[in-house]
Amino acid sequence: MKFLPLSLAGAMLALAACTSVPPPVRVAGPLPRPPREFWLDLVSGDEIAPADLLEDVATAGVVYAGETHTIARHHAVQLSLLQELFARRVPLVLCLEQLEARDQPAVDRYNAREIDFATLAREIDWPSKWRNYLDYQPLCDFARQHGIPVRGLNAPADLIRAISRGGGVAQLTPEQRAQLPADLRLDDPDYERLTNLQLAVHVAADPAKLRPMFEAQLARDEVMAANIVAARGGPDAGAKRTAFVVLGAGHTRFGLGTAASVRRRETGIVERLILVSESGELELTAAEKAQSRDVTISHADLRSLGRPPGDYVRILPRSTHALPAGHPPITR
Repeated sequence: MKFLPLSLAGAMLALAACTSVPPPVRVAGPLPRPPREFWLDLVSGDEIAPADLLEDVATAGVVYAGETHTIARHHAVQLSLLQELFARRVPLVLCLEQLEARDQPAVDRYNAREIDFATLAREIDWPSKWRNYLDYQPLCDFARQHGIPVRGLNAPADLIRAISRGGGVAQLTPEQRAQLPADLRLDDPDYERLTNLQLAVHVAADPAKLRPMFEAQLARDEVMAANIVAARGGPDAGAKRTAFVVLGAGHTRFGLGTAASVRRRETGIVERLILVSESGELELTAAEKAQSRDVTISHADLRSLGRPPGDYVRILPRSTHALPAGHPPITR
C-alpha cells in the first residue's frame, strides 16, 4: 500500500468534503452481448472474414484441421469447414488420424455404402481404439453422402507402443519395421525439442524415456504423412484431391511433424494449418490427472522456432460450465 504525504492527503480530503459526487446512474437495458466466434489470421495477426479464409484455404492441397480430440466444438468447426470446401467444389478426401490405415478395407466398404457407421465401428473395434469415435460420425456421414472418400491414416497402436516402450525404432523386429515407411526419418531437432517440452507433462516421462517416446510420435507422423500423400491420388496434379486431415493439433503445429513429413514427400504442396482455441473446455479425467503434472511452456521456448503455430485459428467464446440455479444438468 502507498501512503500520500500528509499535506497532499489533507488537501484531497478537503476537496472531497466540499464536492458533491452524484450517485452512479443505472441505465436499464440489454445485457452485454456474449463474446462471438471469429477467425484470426496468425500470419497477419488480424481477424479475417470467413469468406476470405475459405477462398485461401480452397487453394491448398492439404488442409490440416487440428483438434483437441475430446472438445465437441472443435469437431463442429471441422464439419463446417468440410461442408464449405465441398460447396466450393473442391475435390476432397477426408483423412482421419482416428482410423488405422490397416482398417481401410472396412472403411472402403463404408465408402461404398455396403455397411453403415455402426457396422464399420463394430468390424474394426473402433470403440476400443478411439473412445470418442462417435464424435467423428458427422464428418464421416457427410463425406459418404457426398462422395468424399474417407481414408484411415494412423499406424497400428501396438506398433507405436512397441517403439515408445521398447527403446525406439532400432529395437523393432524386421516384421514391425516393415510396417513403417522405408524412408522413415527420425531427425528433426526443432520438433524433438517441442515434443519433449510437451511430453514433460507426463509423470512417467523421465529424460531416459524421452527419445523413444519422441521416435514413437515421429513414426506415427511419418506413417500418416505417407498415407496422406497416397490418399491425394496419382502423379497427375490435376487429378489430385485436397486432403482434409483431421488430427491432433500437436502433429502439425508450427508446420512440424506430419506436415513436415508430407512436404518432404510432395515437394511444393500448398498446405493450410487450422487451429481452434480450447477456450477453457479441455477437461482431464481423474486417471489423466493422476498421470500428469503442471508444465509451463513459455513464449521464449517457442519464439526460437521463428514461425507461427498455424495459418488460422478459430477463436471460440470461453466455455462456462456454470448453470443457473435449478437448471437441469446437460448431458451428451
